[in-house]
Amino acid sequence: MSTWITRFNGMGDGPRLAVKDAIDIEGSPTTAGSRAVADRAESAAADARVVATARAQGARIVGKANLTEFCLGADGVNPWFGTPVNPLDPARVPGGSSSGSAVAVATGEADVAFGTDTAGSVRIPAACCGIASLKTTHGRVPLDGVYPLSPSLDTVGPMARDVAGVALGMGLIEPGFAPAPYDPGMTVGRLRIPGVAEPAIDAAVDAALRQVFTVVDETCAHFADAVLANGVFVGEEAYRQNGHLLDDASRLSERMYRRLSGLRTDAEGKRGWAEATRTAIRAELDVLFERHAVLALPVLPTVAPPPPAGDDDLLLCVLTAPFNVAGLPVFALPVPLPGSHLPAAVQLVGPAGGEELLCGAAAALEAALG
Repeated sequence: MSTWITRFNGMGDGPRLAVKDAIDIEGSPTTAGSRAVADRAESAAADARVVATARAQGARIVGKANLTEFCLGADGVNPWFGTPVNPLDPARVPGGSSSGSAVAVATGEADVAFGTDTAGSVRIPAACCGIASLKTTHGRVPLDGVYPLSPSLDTVGPMARDVAGVALGMGLIEPGFAPAPYDPGMTVGRLRIPGVAEPAIDAAVDAALRQVFTVVDETCAHFADAVLANGVFVGEEAYRQNGHLLDDASRLSERMYRRLSGLRTDAEGKRGWAEATRTAIRAELDVLFERHAVLALPVLPTVAPPPPAGDDDLLLCVLTAPFNVAGLPVFALPVPLPGSHLPAAVQLVGPAGGEELLCGAAAALEAALG
């Protein structure tokens, strides 16, 4: 049951949709995976706009999926509602924060899931569970009725077992959405982030990309600063949303109590620097998009890990968080990792509004990988 916080009968014949329990569904409380929030939550008066649009396209809601408390964690561990079980290896984390959404589609309990992504929260669980997902361009998908973590970075995106399922999910979010045909003449800028990913992960991503694309190595001077800037935005804005809950420590996990307090302290006085970093990395990536249709790099530095200690789960965000700061769309797709029962995963990064392009490129890569 730890995949779900609430189950619905999902009657009908449309696609089965799991919704992360940070997104309002009429008549059901939104818990954000937190006992403190659940204790005070009233039933939502209306669907979030993204859910209402999906219902209008015939989606049938099968449940509200579990997540990391407040969406503020990358491992998917939840001490209040249980931790969803990684279907590829129960000893490994499912990834977070959209953990239940990933597990629901990986196990076939849903055709599509909606998750939120502020530092990697649809891409990381997709990578851990061997499924596909799409982090959307910041501002493209309405956030009305979505529990905020960091509105400067928050996005809603679809998760599914394959690229076609993700495209279906985008069609539920945006009626008429259609992937753009893949252009075999396109080049991919392979972002090299030294000293982060394990060599086997980098090699697996390279081998996959070269089956389809002309690959050109690139660097990103502002990447490391953008990781830190993500923490500034999240620390300041998550505290603004949830800081009042620190008054009752018994309703927060020890980790979240420490994290909410610590991130706010770390962010203090740094907002201007974070905004400047956002401008700088966006400009740098936009120059790369003048040379390449798509950029690529791993999702995670390693395979899905065992439950990490302390705050080590945040290390899972080091390759994903900069693209939230830049506001760009990113497709996550599993790729084979020789010698491992777990996959690696690749991020395909597009220019702002480039979701159609990314779905087409991801479909070409998926087909080549068989």
